[in-house]
Amino acid sequence: MEFLYEYGLFAAKAITLVVALLLAVGGVIGLASRQKAAKGELEINSISERLDELKLHASQLILSKEEWKKQEKADKKQKKAEQKKSKEAADTHKANLFVVDFKGSMDAHEVDALREEITAILCIAKPEDEVLVRLESGGGVVHGYGLAASQLQRLRDANIKLTVSVDKVAASGGYMMACVADRVVASKFAIIGSIGVIAQLPNFNKLLKKHDIDWEQHTAGQFKRTLTVFGENNDEGRQKFREELEEVHKLFKAFVQDHRTELDLDKVATGEYWYGTQALELKLVDELQTSDDLLLKANQDKKIFQVKYTQKKNLMEKLGKSAGIALESTIGKLWQKSQHPL
Repeated sequence: MEFLYEYGLFAAKAITLVVALLLAVGGVIGLASRQKAAKGELEINSISERLDELKLHASQLILSKEEWKKQEKADKKQKKAEQKKSKEAADTHKANLFVVDFKGSMDAHEVDALREEITAILCIAKPEDEVLVRLESGGGVVHGYGLAASQLQRLRDANIKLTVSVDKVAASGGYMMACVADRVVASKFAIIGSIGVIAQLPNFNKLLKKHDIDWEQHTAGQFKRTLTVFGENNDEGRQKFREELEEVHKLFKAFVQDHRTELDLDKVATGEYWYGTQALELKLVDELQTSDDLLLKANQDKKIFQVKYTQKKNLMEKLGKSAGIALESTIGKLWQKSQHPL
């Protein structure tokens, strides 16, 4: 009897614990589901201060105590001279360089943040200020990158000088964005160009027929659907699909030509891509330089600020992201263990 009593008590405690955990998890999920869409947050940080601190720290590491004292005195003297000069010329001030980072994905969802960043800059920028976009994208959907390019065009329309810097890749839709700029700067091995259009999709119609599966699709309008994944495609639909791609390509070429009139479109609008040194020869870019060197040079006579808009995530999104990261990490570790060392 004593054993049964203790067993029953243990079972009751276990059930109570499980129910409590279920209630807690249910409460968290319920709270998260009731949360409204989180608002974004605009951040403006000084890159100039970061570069100055880096220079100061590097000097401390390599100079002797005596050399550092001399350097410190010289810096203070220079700072006082600059402050005196700025007081005498109160109406003059350093121009600002606003830096925006755009790392585009296939669906170009990053344009949501870009539009907020551009709007913020337009609200505070003065005529002498400039904007630098550090761009990295291999392209994606036409409407997404068309909107992203239009966001950069807002700066041009406001007569704010725009520079686009490409350290890695600006191809297809990425180059559509880049060509809007007054100046395009690229590293020597950055991938540039790919002025073309591509669309591809699988077709499972034969597989469905093999397994006696019917597929129905109803449309109104002759070319409401040209090609389909599950239905049986025909030559008429294929021809219309190609015509649509050609129309998009014409629009793309016209857009590039409007912004870079010196380009030989017949030579560069073939869908090919080139590396930075080749792109300079073809006039797809204006200069070979990394964004790091560009910022170091600009810091001599400009105040540099990074403008970033981030979307706050609600609880469910955070939990989902954490789970995704954990899963990705686990898969990565398993894959590494399966590889043979060189």
